[in-house]
Amino acid sequence: MGELLGIVQLAQAELGPQFKALQQAMGALRTAVGLAGEEKVDALPMQRALVKLEIAAEQVESEFLDAAVSAFAAATQIALDELAYTFAEDLRHEFSSRGDTVSGRPPTLMVGYLIFNINMAARKGQWFYGKEALTRPIPLSLKGILKAYDRQVKRIVQRELDSAKLLNDIYEAWQDCLAKRKSTPSGGRINIVETYSQLTLNRQSNRFWNAPSRSTFKDYERPFFVRDLVLLLEQDATKLEVDGQIQRLHLGVATKSQAEQANRSIWLPEHGAEGQFYGDIAFKAEKA
Repeated sequence: MGELLGIVQLAQAELGPQFKALQQAMGALRTAVGLAGEEKVDALPMQRALVKLEIAAEQVESEFLDAAVSAFAAATQIALDELAYTFAEDLRHEFSSRGDTVSGRPPTLMVGYLIFNINMAARKGQWFYGKEALTRPIPLSLKGILKAYDRQVKRIVQRELDSAKLLNDIYEAWQDCLAKRKSTPSGGRINIVETYSQLTLNRQSNRFWNAPSRSTFKDYERPFFVRDLVLLLEQDATKLEVDGQIQRLHLGVATKSQAEQANRSIWLPEHGAEGQFYGDIAFKAEKA
């Protein structure tokens, strides 16, 4: 009987996980069936049910289950898109009542210089300037979204710029980056993110260098740098005089590989969601 017991236990051990997986699949399917039978589509419960269905489908081999997951996923996405559209209309109305225009379509809306991305599945959204995140994902509360928008308008859009000082700071950072190299790169081009990092270091006070720490570090947030560059270009404030010679700032368009990496390129917004990735900075002498 000992040999028989071993055979039976082996079968039990093999089928046990399959049985558990089937139970989970059936539970997920029962929830999905209930939601699919409702007269009114309820996107958020569908999204939660879809997650469970997808997990179940990974554990159970069934063409019927795979087809059900695919169909349910498509229906869920349509429901989420419709919910996002409804929320976007409410958001448009709120901004319109304040005299602000909202353009774009869910999940990406544009209000003035800022972009709001909606993640309806997570019930959160996030404000951006270009491709720079200005906030963490925040709950989809109209009041909270407007409050966050007003705060970022003051911080970013209405930011005042001392163009002469910034251009001089960029030039010094560029020179410092060149000095670190054994040979001058072609055209004097220095990576734009490297220049930004050097500029930030150059702005640190003696207090930081005497006792480097998070509390003594003076941050120059990347969205600020992006906004400042945009303002420099808009104001055509890209020339400075160095030792009696005019030096003009040039931004090099990023290559495809640079554009795919945030640590090698920066996106400068131009109009709405349009803009350009830039990968390097250089100063070139011009005749006065």
